[in-house]
Amino acid sequence: LGVALAARSFKVKDQTSFMDELDKTVKYLGSARPTAVNLFWALERMRECALKHADKPVKKIKELLLKEALDVIKEDKAICRRMAGFGAALIKDGDRILTHCNAGALATADYGTALGVLYMAKQQGKRVKIYSDETRPLQQGARLTVWELMQNGMDVTLICDNMAASLMAQGRVDKVIVGADRIASNGDAANKIGTYNLAVLADYHKIPFYVVAPISTFDFTTKSGREIPIEERHPDEVRRIGGRFVSPKGVKVYNPAFDVTPNKLITAIVTEKGVFHKPFLSNLSMCKT
Repeated sequence: LGVALAARSFKVKDQTSFMDELDKTVKYLGSARPTAVNLFWALERMRECALKHADKPVKKIKELLLKEALDVIKEDKAICRRMAGFGAALIKDGDRILTHCNAGALATADYGTALGVLYMAKQQGKRVKIYSDETRPLQQGARLTVWELMQNGMDVTLICDNMAASLMAQGRVDKVIVGADRIASNGDAANKIGTYNLAVLADYHKIPFYVVAPISTFDFTTKSGREIPIEERHPDEVRRIGGRFVSPKGVKVYNPAFDVTPNKLITAIVTEKGVFHKPFLSNLSMCKT
């Protein structure tokens, strides 16, 4: 939709100038999220749509770009429902589930990836208790996930990120379910910073760890998580809380937005094509077609 909206503002009349402007827009939008591969998938799909119809009048190309964007939305809704169906089959009545960051309706065109699984489980009549990490430093879990789950009548409890280990040690977590921003061909998964922590903790406490993501999140050109670019963000996101400095203003900060969970710590990956277990390198290869 960002591409379609930008294209509407282009003042150029000829197709060559239009494509030049479109390429600039695609590059600019792509710079917003270097780690999230499905952003590049969607941007390239829009670019290919314009190239396919480059012989048509500029006005028509703009119309076709909007249609393509709306098609992506329609498809994403169907994909979320299929993933939710496969993922919900992994949920038992009474499960207590821990999630991290936001992977729900505010992150997709429908009701989400990881959270979509929980919504579907509830729809199937299963009682599910959810623990949501606050997700420091930008608080996506506290600001977005908790709000969204409460709006949908889900049983959710907010915890600080550093409380997860204690919760698991008490035997109060049955499964961890998260989304992903990029998954390498070997199954290594990049997600919001702090996800790797949970995977290590879940492995130690023998708790299943599931990643829920559409095929558009897979980067089959990347062999492992070591090759995934990790976005680093402004230091003040860590120095400040609620707009107020909580540390000396000049302190050095390391602020990666994502970390990578090695495939060996992932129990299964849920996609719209089904649930994939180890060995991921061979099993995920069927997703390419």
